[in-house]
Amino acid sequence: QVQLVESGGGLVQAGGSLRLSCEASGRSFSSYTMGWFRQAPGKEREAVAAINWGDDSTYYADSMKDRFTISRDNAKSTMYLQMNSLKPEDTAVYYCAAVYIAPYFRSRWSDVRLYGYWGQGTQVTVSS
Repeated sequence: QVQLVESGGGLVQAGGSLRLSCEASGRSFSSYTMGWFRQAPGKEREAVAAINWGDDSTYYADSMKDRFTISRDNAKSTMYLQMNSLKPEDTAVYYCAAVYIAPYFRSRWSDVRLYGYWGQGTQVTVSS
């Protein structure tokens, strides 16, 4: 089992920034893909960004590319999501997730259904 714990959410004004953290534990995940997803009230859970732990490759949803940055710290077993220029429509619960995805299937990184391990989420609220 892999345990994931998110932190760093909160209330921020439009145009502000937040950095989310996801700490992983429980087993080796050096070959895993780890991603950030979000779910706003009344909407489906959607992909934000992901990173391959082994080679540091990153992926972004098109709408997030210019404002969000995903990164990791191997020593701390922690993944980060730096969010800048936040907008009210970014308001959602943000979830950390992990899965092993073979290289052939990594183009499907954004598919929520592939991820087997999830954190409990952290609330991000952006006021206008």
